[in-house]
Amino acid sequence: MTAPTSSVGGAVLAPLRVAARRWSRSLSLRIVSSTLIVGIGTVIALGAYVTDEIRDGLVEDRVERVLSESARDATIAQERADTTTAANPAEMQQFVLQLITELRSLGGGDRGLVMQRSPDNTSSVPLTVGESTTGLREAISDEMRAAVEGDMTQPWQFVELPDSDIPGIVVGSGLDLGVAGPYEMYFVYSMADEQDTLALIQRVLALGAVVLVGLVVAMTWFVTAQAVRPVRRASRVASRLAEGRLSERMTVRGHDEMATLAQTFNDMAESLQRQITRMERMSRLQRRFVSDVSHELRTPLTTIRMASDVLYDARADFPPAVARSSELLSTQLDRFEALLADLLEISRIDAGSAQLEFESMDVADVVRDEVEAMLPVASDMGVPIRLRVAPGGHTASIDRPRVGRIVRNLLSNAVEHAQDTHVDVSVRSDRRSTAVVVRDYGVGLTPQQVDRVFDRFWRADSARARTMGGTGLGLSIAHEDADLHGGELSVWGSPGQGASFRLLLPRTHEGVGQNQPLPLVMRQGAFEEVGPLVVFPGVAHDPDESRVEPYSEEETS
Repeated sequence: MTAPTSSVGGAVLAPLRVAARRWSRSLSLRIVSSTLIVGIGTVIALGAYVTDEIRDGLVEDRVERVLSESARDATIAQERADTTTAANPAEMQQFVLQLITELRSLGGGDRGLVMQRSPDNTSSVPLTVGESTTGLREAISDEMRAAVEGDMTQPWQFVELPDSDIPGIVVGSGLDLGVAGPYEMYFVYSMADEQDTLALIQRVLALGAVVLVGLVVAMTWFVTAQAVRPVRRASRVASRLAEGRLSERMTVRGHDEMATLAQTFNDMAESLQRQITRMERMSRLQRRFVSDVSHELRTPLTTIRMASDVLYDARADFPPAVARSSELLSTQLDRFEALLADLLEISRIDAGSAQLEFESMDVADVVRDEVEAMLPVASDMGVPIRLRVAPGGHTASIDRPRVGRIVRNLLSNAVEHAQDTHVDVSVRSDRRSTAVVVRDYGVGLTPQQVDRVFDRFWRADSARARTMGGTGLGLSIAHEDADLHGGELSVWGSPGQGASFRLLLPRTHEGVGQNQPLPLVMRQGAFEEVGPLVVFPGVAHDPDESRVEPYSEEETS
């Protein structure tokens, strides 16, 4: 029952969304629409005011003429009744008929006449009176009859004429017919002429309003186009500049403000081009320098490595101080080789020459291999690694060495900072992406450190010695490798609560999407919900979680 309703609602809201997008993206549309709304509102208000004033003027003038005319005719009728010589019913009837005929001729075609016997008339002289038009008696209200009966001076009211939508005015008056007793006389005036006049005026005002609004909109569009057209040209040129076409410039015409804007824009583009060209040249020189130095250092490093290996193998024959020196030399050479490898990788990434060899494989297998390779080091440091893989497939098109390097960097970073707690690793996939979350419960990161964790050669605590020989480029390279795959590498940390890294890898050409398979910060117990614990042969896993600090309110939120 809800599906048709939602589909109908979507069909109704779709045009509104399109209109809202066009409104937000078009300055001309907003200006013209605003002008149109204000113009129409102003014209409607002005038209209503003018119409009301004209209507009130027509009605007031008509009421004055009606009251004057009806007072005159009522006076004439009473004078004729006072001077009549009719003495019997027949003569009185003849007099009344003549009086009604005369009053009709005096009123013209837009006035009707109604005569009725007063309720308090006790005369025994019967008279035949009535209405000049059939049904006109319905226009006489009880309030009007009560006002005439109460001897109110010239009572009147607005009415709607029977069987029509034409307004009218009823004016009442008493008439004393002597032996025939008192009667009520009502003059009913039609206001059709005034209604037609007001309708004509409204049509003229409406036509004038349409023409005026059209002129205002046309003028606004013309003025807006003159102001917006240079802005659009500047936007197009700016877009081309952003695409790397640094030679694009605006056309300068005339000497007005828009020409000044175009010239200033061109000067800015020229300055940017010079600076970008200089920076590109410096960047190329820097990348070439790093690459050349890295390559050139490999030859002497190979010689030093060979000599170091000879000394390291013969360290048992050396005095303790010399033997220790050979061990330190071998260790530092390992770090030096790793640093050179990372520098070469960074230079290739910066130069845009990094080559990826994609193959379809299970990301969970890559994670298992890297966890298994890290277990001996983690065991020596007393840090259990617990891996959980969600059921289902986790296949994606990846560069196996690079993804393995990302996971390896995350694991080594987590193990190094775990501080006698454990490390949780989880893998889960949905239709669009695969997520790998590596969570430790060690020293954690401050918000300022989170912002800089992927910077090159940056360390969270420069005073603390590295235990695994890192170069300071691992997380930076991991972030670049994730970008090369079209994925994301994000981080969360809290002091004393540990840190969490999440790697997202796309499984389709649609990208990773907005809904991730795993959250960056997982609540307490969420790791157990991912899947069963993966147990590696020959490795003892510590299931005890007593050393894990409880989640803070900030983390759970």
